[in-house]
Amino acid sequence: MRALLRAVARCGWMAPSLRFVLAASAAILAAPTAFAAPLRLQDAIDIALRDNPVIAGAGERARALREVPAQASAYDDPTFSWEAWDIPESLRVDAAENNIFRLSQKLPFPGKRTLAGKVAAHEADAAGQDVHAVELNVRAEVTRAYADLWLAGERAHVIERDRGLFERLAHTAESQYAVGQTTQGDVLRAQVELTHAVIAQRTAALAIDAARADLNALLSRTPDAPLGDPVAPTVQRIEQPLETLIERALGARPELAGQRAMVDRETSGVELAELGTLPDFEVSVGRFINYGRNDGFGAMASVTLPFVQYGKYRAGVAEARARAAAAEADLRRLQDAVRRDVARAYNAANTAALEYELARSTHVPHAEQAVRVNETAYASGAADFSGLLDAMRMMQDTHLQHADAAAAYLRAVADLERAVGAPLAAQAE
Repeated sequence: MRALLRAVARCGWMAPSLRFVLAASAAILAAPTAFAAPLRLQDAIDIALRDNPVIAGAGERARALREVPAQASAYDDPTFSWEAWDIPESLRVDAAENNIFRLSQKLPFPGKRTLAGKVAAHEADAAGQDVHAVELNVRAEVTRAYADLWLAGERAHVIERDRGLFERLAHTAESQYAVGQTTQGDVLRAQVELTHAVIAQRTAALAIDAARADLNALLSRTPDAPLGDPVAPTVQRIEQPLETLIERALGARPELAGQRAMVDRETSGVELAELGTLPDFEVSVGRFINYGRNDGFGAMASVTLPFVQYGKYRAGVAEARARAAAAEADLRRLQDAVRRDVARAYNAANTAALEYELARSTHVPHAEQAVRVNETAYASGAADFSGLLDAMRMMQDTHLQHADAAAAYLRAVADLERAVGAPLAAQAE
């Protein structure tokens, strides 16, 4: 920085603009760092699983549905009634011809209420699987947000590092211009590149703030709540065979378990609809308090006649069977989707791992070497400014592509774990 200021002092005609660039750069460098302490991905996931309100809401809804079977399988409440017949005009109830106290109970055909309870229990089982699905969704969303936050910080580091290179380039151009070995246009282009670097550094800081807000939202925190510096992801090829992951996904995905519960629900619904053609009953006993005569007891039994509206119940059975068939079709559709999702995420993760390794082992070293060679050649007058500038831009793009590949890998792993229905580490055990 001091060397660049000295170069500016030698070229007073361009000092104001460059001083502005350096002042803006110094302000950014003086700003506090975006992160506090290291933040591991698993720590962020644990916080989200504990505090995320979406998970809490799904759990409460499942808990509510677990209380439904006991209600659905219970009989209707018994009914106690009082009747008074032939009350005299004096309205003396005790002088009525009959005071009848009756206790009655409706009795559905045996098995109806039991099946209604089974239908509700299967629906509660499906809701319980929804909770696991929501947890997987939150885990995947946190992983992707973590990847975005890490990438935003990594891009800021790359831009900050390359800003130093552009400062050095501007200084070299100033020195070359001072001795007449380059043109004023090269000096201006160097200033423009340095200005772009300063602006990119500022926008990179804003991107970190946006990514932090996204992750904090998943952790149920305020947007500006402090977060640690995300740890760089470990990128490696997924070694488990695709067929193994698909097989495990078909057994582990909560959506499939929930849909199997819905198939059971609709199957029980068919049985319940078929029982609808059978009659229900009602029985009652009564105590007769008679005026001027002996008291006595009474009893009553009644039965419904569903055959009178047989078409209604036949339609209900057809509806229930159609719903059961649709549930079976939905299960097959979900199984196909699971196979597709696992294969897609598996290929995406291995593609990102390959791109990361190529960038690490080949592209980044070659781009850095190209900058060193061109910088040395330019300083000695053996290369033009455009070649050096292109090499520096290529190196920055390569570094950013390297970081992009690592973040893409972490996102693809999040999608793969979501598709499999469990963390890959757990699947490997």
